[in-house]
Amino acid sequence: MTVIKQSDFIQSIAEGFQFISYYHPKDYIDALYHAYLKEQSPAARDAMAQILVNSRMCAEGKRPICQDTGSAVVFLEIGMDVQWDAELSVEEMVNEGVRQAYNHPDNILRASIVSDPLGARKNTRDNTPAIIHTRVVKGDKVEIKLAAKGGGSENKSKFTVLNPSASLIDWVL
Repeated sequence: MTVIKQSDFIQSIAEGFQFISYYHPKDYIDALYHAYLKEQSPAARDAMAQILVNSRMCAEGKRPICQDTGSAVVFLEIGMDVQWDAELSVEEMVNEGVRQAYNHPDNILRASIVSDPLGARKNTRDNTPAIIHTRVVKGDKVEIKLAAKGGGSENKSKFTVLNPSASLIDWVL
């Protein structure tokens, strides 16, 4: 049976959010670099080169890739045989990890979450509460996947219901 200590779990969440704030995944960097090598358009090559330079600067300086460090999204798979050495609930531990990550003195991340989106809309100043997705699975392991989902990722949509005779082209243009 695996025992997960509260401090270790919180530290993993905090370090994970710091890590993803300044490192692109290696497969992304590799794919972008290979696309850069094949690209024919000078403007596109310049744009890709700038992204690669910026990515390196973020990694070396340990500064966020983007100023919108997003909503803290946590995906948990918790084994049924895991034992917790903790006083806090899993949700409370996740939120404490997020709080520590977003208020880290060496790399403070932009906190943009409000405590009550339907009420006063007061910024929590620590990016809590996190959005937490939890699955209980067989086994004695805990898997944590983190995402800092920027708000702009949801700004580019439009919805309509067209009549069967309506022109899709007219609607798009």
